[in-house]
Amino acid sequence: MAVVFWVSLGVVLYVYVGYPAVLAVWARVRPRTHVRSDSLRPAVSVIVAARNEAERLPARIENLLASDYPPDRLEIVIVSDGSVDGTARAVAPYLGDRRVAGGRSAPRVRLIERPAEGKAAALNHGVAAASREVIVFADARQRFAPDTIRRLAANFADPAVGVASGELVLDCETGPSESSVGEGVGAYWRYEKWLRSHESEIDSMLGATGAVYAMRRSCWRDLPAGTILDDVLAPMRVVLDGYRAIFDPRARAFDTVAPDARVESRRKSRTLAGNYQILALEPRLLVPGVNRVFVQYLSHKIGRLLVPWALLALAASNLALVADSAIYIVAALGQTLFYGLAMYGALLERRSRPLMAGPLRRRLSREGKVLNA
Repeated sequence: MAVVFWVSLGVVLYVYVGYPAVLAVWARVRPRTHVRSDSLRPAVSVIVAARNEAERLPARIENLLASDYPPDRLEIVIVSDGSVDGTARAVAPYLGDRRVAGGRSAPRVRLIERPAEGKAAALNHGVAAASREVIVFADARQRFAPDTIRRLAANFADPAVGVASGELVLDCETGPSESSVGEGVGAYWRYEKWLRSHESEIDSMLGATGAVYAMRRSCWRDLPAGTILDDVLAPMRVVLDGYRAIFDPRARAFDTVAPDARVESRRKSRTLAGNYQILALEPRLLVPGVNRVFVQYLSHKIGRLLVPWALLALAASNLALVADSAIYIVAALGQTLFYGLAMYGALLERRSRPLMAGPLRRRLSREGKVLNA
């Protein structure tokens, strides 16, 4: 039991403390060079896969049209995945080649209507219809900074780069949030972005931020039906093909945090299931040498899958060993305090839910229902 206890404790500490420490040293000692060119303007197709987003799409299209990217180098492809809420009517005013103030050309907006097949299929159809050399993936809910597309495109001056991911900035990171879990999610998201940044410095991110990332069109491979984490599978396939996936915090998108613990829990469960699915879809990720970022993938992705099991083993072995030594008594008290505080926090969060009833709760639930990771 002592072996189980110490191995389990080691797994948890390595994933959340040891691996970041290794990354920090690795990035300082052996960083990889990366070339950016802010003058680079490749032709770009922005793809937005949406289902029943008629209320959001006009504002989202306006946001993309407000980008500082040359209009003649930009097209916007909206893929409606079985929408029944009037999406076509909402998008209609923006379709085709148009002129804006001063007689300038506006980016071309196209709408592809498909039966409901899921986001992965919608993305496949969007990429197939795209006519430009760089694909930018975006969601209907978030907003880009005016220079985001230009910042993403600048990374493709480096021929080794196949994917460039921007930074998703949550409202809880920049000011007070009405979410009951905003403070905790904000802290965790900053930690996660720190990991991604340092993984990018030494080689590649292990995926991308689904709300704001770009890819060479030539690197795209159609996603299997039912893919849960398209923003992890697609970039990791590019990495397996020999390219880099780069994190560029200058390319920013903005979003709201999940309104409460229930919504955040659903997102976490989706992410967990998606990471298991990716192992089945791409077993090459588990082969050292084939996956050149195997150490990072094992430490970051596989480690996160192992932590819940390690915590269970840690608690069970600690209970069996508690009478053997003062060390195990202290460890048991620490675990009791940790889980007790977690349960108390969950109780407080549950009691606060009625305060978020009505239109405010409905709005926050709609805006915060998904956060890609």
